[in-house]
Amino acid sequence: MAEIRNSKKYDLEERTLKFAKDVILFVKRLSMTITNIELVKQIVRSSGSVGANYIEANEALSKKDFIMRIKICRKEAKESRYWLKLIEVNGEDAEKQRQTLIQEATELMKIFGAILEKAK
Repeated sequence: MAEIRNSKKYDLEERTLKFAKDVILFVKRLSMTITNIELVKQIVRSSGSVGANYIEANEALSKKDFIMRIKICRKEAKESRYWLKLIEVNGEDAEKQRQTLIQEATELMKIFGAILEKAK
C-alpha cells in the first residue's frame, strides 16, 4: 500500500474537508424552498462523503479496498456536482459560488480518477 499513498495525502484530506465546509456555507445562504430543502440534504451528504471516504481509503486494508474507496470518492464528487447543478439559487453571488463549487467537484473527480489510474 505504501507505493499508492503519497506524502500529500493530508493536503487532499484538507481539500475535501474544505469542499464540504464550503458547501455547508453555500447552502446556509439559500432560500429554503421545498425543492431546495431536499436537494440540500443530498448535497451536504455527498460533499461530506468525498472526504470521509478518502480518509477511509488512506486506512485501507488492501489495494482492492483502497481502489474501491477511491472509486466511491470519485462517485460522491460526481454526485455532488449533480446536486449543485439542481439547486435553485437567487442572485449573481450565489450563482458564482455555485459555479466555484461545481468546478471544485469536477477537479476532485479528476484527481480521484488519476489516483485510480496510478493505483492499477
